[in-house]
This record gives sequence, C-alpha cells and structure tokens, in this order.
Amino acid sequence: MFKKVNRIEHKRNKTGKPKKLNPWIPRIFNHQCYVTFLTGCYSCLWKFRQWEKTKVGFCCCTWKEQLFCPCLVISFVLSLMLLFLWIETSNEYFNFDWVTFLGTGYWFFWSIFILSLAGILTAYSSLLLLLGFLLLWEGIELYLHLCHKILILLVILACVILMFIICKFWKERWLVAGLSLQIFAPYVHLVSITVMVILFWPVAIYVARLEREGLQVAVGLPFLLILLSLCLMPLGIYSPCIQEKENLGPKPTIFGHRGAPMLGPENTMMSFEKAVEHGAHGLETDIHLSYDRVPFLMHDFDLRRTTNIWEVQPESAFKNPAAFSWDFLSTLNAGKWFVKPELRPFYNMKPLSKADKERARNQSIPTLADLLTLAKKERKFVIFDLHGPPPKHPLRHTFVRQVVSVILASKIEQHLIFWLPTHDRQYVRSMAPGFQHVGRLVSVKTLAKNNISIINVDYKKLFPNGLRDYKAANIHINVYTVNEPWLFSLAWCSRINSVTTDNIGLLSQLHHPHFFMTPKFYMFIWLLADIISVLFIVAIFCFHWRRETKKEKLFETSSTLTDAQSRRENEEDLHIAMKPPARVVESPWTLAALYPALSKSGKEHQGRFNFAAPSKKLLPIKNAVTPLKPSKHDIQPPMPTTVFELTQAPSRQATSPGKLAKLQARQGAHRAKQDAPSPVMSRKAVCSRAPSSQW
Repeated sequence: MFKKVNRIEHKRNKTGKPKKLNPWIPRIFNHQCYVTFLTGCYSCLWKFRQWEKTKVGFCCCTWKEQLFCPCLVISFVLSLMLLFLWIETSNEYFNFDWVTFLGTGYWFFWSIFILSLAGILTAYSSLLLLLGFLLLWEGIELYLHLCHKILILLVILACVILMFIICKFWKERWLVAGLSLQIFAPYVHLVSITVMVILFWPVAIYVARLEREGLQVAVGLPFLLILLSLCLMPLGIYSPCIQEKENLGPKPTIFGHRGAPMLGPENTMMSFEKAVEHGAHGLETDIHLSYDRVPFLMHDFDLRRTTNIWEVQPESAFKNPAAFSWDFLSTLNAGKWFVKPELRPFYNMKPLSKADKERARNQSIPTLADLLTLAKKERKFVIFDLHGPPPKHPLRHTFVRQVVSVILASKIEQHLIFWLPTHDRQYVRSMAPGFQHVGRLVSVKTLAKNNISIINVDYKKLFPNGLRDYKAANIHINVYTVNEPWLFSLAWCSRINSVTTDNIGLLSQLHHPHFFMTPKFYMFIWLLADIISVLFIVAIFCFHWRRETKKEKLFETSSTLTDAQSRRENEEDLHIAMKPPARVVESPWTLAALYPALSKSGKEHQGRFNFAAPSKKLLPIKNAVTPLKPSKHDIQPPMPTTVFELTQAPSRQATSPGKLAKLQARQGAHRAKQDAPSPVMSRKAVCSRAPSSQW
C-alpha cells in the first residue's frame, strides 16, 4: 500500500506539478488568521471567533459606532490636508524654522517635525479606514476600540490647532498650495482617475450585491458623477507649463540669497564666492551700520544665530548689531555655527568637504566694501535690503547717504547696483543716477510715476496679483525666495526674469523646466487616460454583472430542482402510504418456499450452485473430501426454523424423478453452503456432504 502511494507521488513529482506547501504555511496564512489580524488591529480582539456577517445593504455597526464613523473620516481628511499643505510649502521650511528660533531661542528643524507628525497622523487614520473597509468586505460588524477613538479625537484636535495657527500667522501658505496645483494639476488628474478606476472594482461588487435598486442608485450614481467630473477636469485646468515650445521664455537669471547659504555660512565672503562659482547672475544681501558708521552684512536683528556672541559676550547676545562698533564685530566668528550638525540651516544640505569645513570655521563678518570688491571683479549685480539703525544711533537719519558714499567709493559700475530701499530715493537719484531702482508690489501706474522698471516681490504675492499686467508693461520681475525645482519651473514657464534662491547649487543645473508639456501632448494623455478608464470600468462592470447573473441563475436552477425533487418524494411517500400491502405467493418449488429461513447472503449466490440431477444412478463417494467441522466458537444453539418434510411435498406420482433429483441436489447444496466457512464451495464438497440415502 505504501509503496504504491510512493510510486504515485514520485510520478507526480516527475510531471512537474507543484509540491504541497509546508504544513506551517496554511496554518499561518489562512483566512482565520487574516480575520483575526483585522479585528485585532481595529477592535483589539485578537482571539478568533465566529463573527456574525452583515448582509450587503444593511447596517454594518451599531448606532454608537455610526456616530463615530464620521469622526474617522474627518480625521483622515484633515490629516491629509495638513500633509499636502506642508509638503507643498517645503520652500518655506527655513523661514518657519527661523521664526520659531526667534521665539524659542533654540534652533531645530520644526518644519521636518511637523511634516513627520502630519505623515504619521495621515498614515494612522488611513490605516484605520483601510481596516474598516476590509472588515466590511468580510461582512464583519465594525467595533472601533476605545483607544482608537481617543486617538482619533486627538488627531482631529491636533489638525485643527495646526490649521488654525497656519491660517492665523501664515495665510500665505495656502497661496503656495494653490500655486503647486498649477504645476501638479495635470498629474493629479491622471492619478485621481487611476484611483477611481481601482476603487470601481469593490464598488461594482458592492452595487451588484445590493438587493434594492434604490440603494444601487444611491451608491453608484455619486461615484459615476465624481468620475465624470474628473474626466472633464482638464477643461478647468490652467497650468503655465502647458504651452508651445516656441512660447517658452529664457531661463530666469539667479541671484544668490545671502550668497550660497547651502554651501557656506550666509552673508560671508565664502558664501558669496560659492555663489559666483555656481554662475550667479547677482548677489543679494542685508546691510546694517555699526555704531561707528561702517556698513556690514548681517540678516538677523541680533548676533545669536550666526556668530559666537554667546561665547564672547553673552550678556549682549540680544542687542541689535548696529549697537556694536566695527572693532568688536570684526573679532566675532561667523562660520563655526555652520559646521555644527545641530545648527545647520537646511535639512537637505550636502555634506561639506574637509577643506570647506576648515574654510567655514575661519569666516568673519564682512563689510559692504568687501562684497562690492567681489562684485566689481566678477561683474555681478548687487541687490540688498538696508536696515535702518535703532534710535540714538549716530546715523539714525543719514544711513542712506552713508551707504551711497561707500558704494560710490568702491568705483563699481553704477548699473550693477539694484537699489531697493525706498527711503530718501530722490537723494540717491541725484547722487547716483546710474543705479537701477527697484520697486515693490505696487500698481503699474505707481511704478511708471516713479520711473521704476524693476520689481522685487515675494512669489506668493506675485502670481495671484497682476502678473499679466506687469508683463504687459514690460516690467522686469525678480521673485524671492525660490528654492524648490517645481517653483523655479513655474517661474520659468511664467516668463519671470530672475529669482533669488538659497539653493543655487541645484537650480543652476536645471536646463529645462520640470513638468513642461505641449497642449497636444497633454490632450493626447487626457483622452488616452479617459478612454482607458472607461474601458476598464465597462469591463469591470460587465464582469461583475455577468458573474452575479450566473449566480442568480444557478441559485434559481438549484432551488427549482430541489423543489421538484422534494415534491416527487412527497408524492411517492403519499402513494406508498395509500397503497395496500401486496401478498407475495411463493411457488411451492422455489428455493424461498423450501427454505424460508435462508440468509440473504445465500440468496444472493443461489444461482451459482444450481446443478442438474444426473440421469444415471450415482455411486456414493467415500472419503473424497474430509468433511468440514465447525469450531467451538461456531457452535451456536439451533435457531427455530421450519423443517421441510418430503411428506409435505407433492406425491411421487405427481412429481417426476428428474425434478425430484434436481430439488434434492439444490437442498444439499444449500446445506453445504451454510456449514462451509466460505460462501463459495466446490462441487465435490457439495457432493460429499450429501447423504447417501438421497442417491
């Protein structure tokens, strides 16, 4: 038996059929473990039990759970909005960290912390939604654990607080999110259609299983309307990056914001030299005036972040830089902080080489004259913010004239100066007529009135307000601060003239705008995506509809057959009950009449030993076969049976000798069969058992 099984298995292995999996695989990866995992994560019930499955179209949970389901959806929506907003405003991470530093005095990547927090909240709420959907798919009643309910409420509270803070103090971040949609809207359209096509599979199954037509319409119609609106979404999309190649303007020129602050300490000569090495068109900086009238380069209104004032004079760390003399300021180190990992200004900075680290450690605060010398040598434009000195400063009212005198003393070409300060502009025009005056975000009429043809504006305010008017008036536009490639691509496609950036190392390497496409190409992608999505949806719908129709037909057929069979059985039972019992009359010469106590097994084999009676007289056989004797265990008390007597048979005159001999032979065969251990017996054994008086 075992050898045969081994041969069969060996042959199956030779045929190439896959072997059976290890026994631990079906023990772990089975439906029971899957359902237990779902209920454990969602309801904290890790013991398997037979759940009552809810019927499709009926309530999936209790009324208390129904009240909390919207909270779960709201938490997912709010966390997703927060995550999207924070990802799209990655260009403003440095400003956010800087503002928090001013309030806390501690430098930390708070922007990355909030990004991680938003990602965790979104992942948590979306995971709970997914688990709930899978439980509904299995037909299991929903029960969210109390810990999850408390955490969901905390997620909603955290998202609401962060949203309120953003709306209160950083309203412009919503403008950044709107600008990002101008770039990513075509791709959001394609991704949304793909997601809807994927979701149509379970929706089609759910709608097909619903029994009431009203529920089918209530579920399927909104889904189809959303899908239709997504298919027509490109009709309302405007993206500057969708245009003909002939209309694409030149690449915007780049101004190094405080030099190259990702490659060297900001507002140091190392930073400006790095910007020049990466092909900066101009250099941007911030100017303060020391107490002894020396213009120097510094952005913050104190020296805590970019100098070692805490080590030299900690009691003066919060003072305005203009309150110090140049002799003291020139002794401060302005580069050691940049080398420390916990104080690096940008999270995505590239690691510095050993030479750059050593060079950064030796940087000091430069003067305006040092920057003008570099700009004059490299013929780079210079644009700057001029910070007025505090009260009681010697140059409180004449700081503009002092800066103009320093610029003129450097002998730099006047057209390389982009004059941005608005204070005492008439004096500047009279003393330096070659300066290019730069305006702010004002109307075109005001710019024309002041004879200004250049504006320097925040990108968040420019795009929603009159960009076309400035382009029509042939105004040179410089936007700040652009660090992300997608935002630089938006400025490029919008024909912006120049940008101010911290990330000059990356933007200087871009030779073509990201996400650029021609209208014909986008039209092709749009139509192709819509056609493919429609074909997939129709195929999925037909597949599920056909499958459900087959199931209904099989169910109807099986129910019809079952009803017919049960009806037929009932009729037969009724017919048998009404029919009177029939009387069986046996022939007196049959075996049943001769042996009424014959066992059933003997009747089944009665045809095997029907021997014809011999025509001649047979001689008795002596000692042919040893007679069989029953064992002790086979000896049983005789059963009361009806004995057949020859006197009860018909008379000899009525029965022929041949028939009588045949009947006697059958009788002997039957007796031999009862005494034998096996139901099969040879002819000699039968003859030996027969009594000699019968022959």
